[in-house]
Amino acid sequence: MNLSYFISSRIRKGDKGSFSATIHRVAVISIVVGVTALLLAFMVLGGFQDKIKEKVYAFSGHLQISKYTVSTSYEDSEIEISEQLSTQLDTTGYIKRWQPFAFKAALLKTDEEVQGVIFKGIDYHFDTAFFNGQIVEGVFPNVSGPAVPFIKYSTEVAISRHMSRFLKLGVGDEVLIYFVQNTPRFRKLKVVGIYETGLEEFDQKLILGDLNLLRRINDWKEAQATGIEVFIDESDDIFELQERLFNELDVDLYVENAEDKYMQIFDWLSLLNRNVLVFLVLILIVACFSMVSVLLILIMERTQMVGMMKAMGATDRLIRGVFISLGYRLVVRGMFIGNLIGLGLGSIQYYLKIIPLDATNYYMNFVPIAFNWWAVIGINFLFVFLIAASLLIPVSIISRIRPIQAIRFD
Repeated sequence: MNLSYFISSRIRKGDKGSFSATIHRVAVISIVVGVTALLLAFMVLGGFQDKIKEKVYAFSGHLQISKYTVSTSYEDSEIEISEQLSTQLDTTGYIKRWQPFAFKAALLKTDEEVQGVIFKGIDYHFDTAFFNGQIVEGVFPNVSGPAVPFIKYSTEVAISRHMSRFLKLGVGDEVLIYFVQNTPRFRKLKVVGIYETGLEEFDQKLILGDLNLLRRINDWKEAQATGIEVFIDESDDIFELQERLFNELDVDLYVENAEDKYMQIFDWLSLLNRNVLVFLVLILIVACFSMVSVLLILIMERTQMVGMMKAMGATDRLIRGVFISLGYRLVVRGMFIGNLIGLGLGSIQYYLKIIPLDATNYYMNFVPIAFNWWAVIGINFLFVFLIAASLLIPVSIISRIRPIQAIRFD
């Protein structure tokens, strides 16, 4: 057995009930609090970012293919979704799925209020699995499928909770929509669902309805749309695939990614990353300072023991090893308990969602949790590395201790 480890274990056993035992507990608690706080911070931040990104991607896809134009309006030029383009998108290998869409500016009018909106036309390709989680009342609107003749379309729509409150509309109500164009057209729509994402970019503007309705209003053909939303694996590099897809498509088509389209949202998420990094640095500094202080106190309390060991021929390296080994024990114990508490609390919130949030301020109804095991490993590695390095500071004073003075130390 390593002699330094053996002596440190005997010291630890002999310290039970003493002042040193209290110092040990303080050191362990400080590490437990630091590890727990960092794990929860990263899990909450990761969950928050994942939920916000999910909502953005559900509305816009990871990439958007549209007609190459300098216009910044919602009503871009239409594109033709030919068999060749469909086959090309289906055989790329990196595209999970795609769906056509169309935008059109309009006015929703009730007896008392009028609100400007953007009608987003979708079809049967739209993935309702995620979006059903955003429906707070009613159901997702039916849209015409391939078996329905083109002349028919659905007048069912889903509006946001913000719109339903402003216009005083509920599930089952009918509302007139006036499409903004040179020859104004209107239709009577039926509200069958109310959604809420918490993101003003969508809740204050978008209503969801049948793509064939907009095709009818715009006098488009069956295969025409404003663009195509493309979904990829989130682990892939969105910018690399954007450039790759752009190079593969015809020269008159443009590819935009969601991070550029909704830059303000993703810049805000990046700012949150910086805040957590600052928090990480502060926690690590406090933990390192705490361990340095604790080890200094333990060395001062054991000054006579250090003098006796030196008088008996122990080298400075051996004595430093004793206190470093003692410090490692405290670090490992604190990190084990901290990981247990942090991951335990994260798991409870992940499955039970016991901590709620105000959706108007935080964009969701509960504290989200995401388990990023690489982040967990990284946090533990940082704690071990930095605290281990900080332990070298207090043990450096051992070489300055003189045996005679230390033995007389009181």
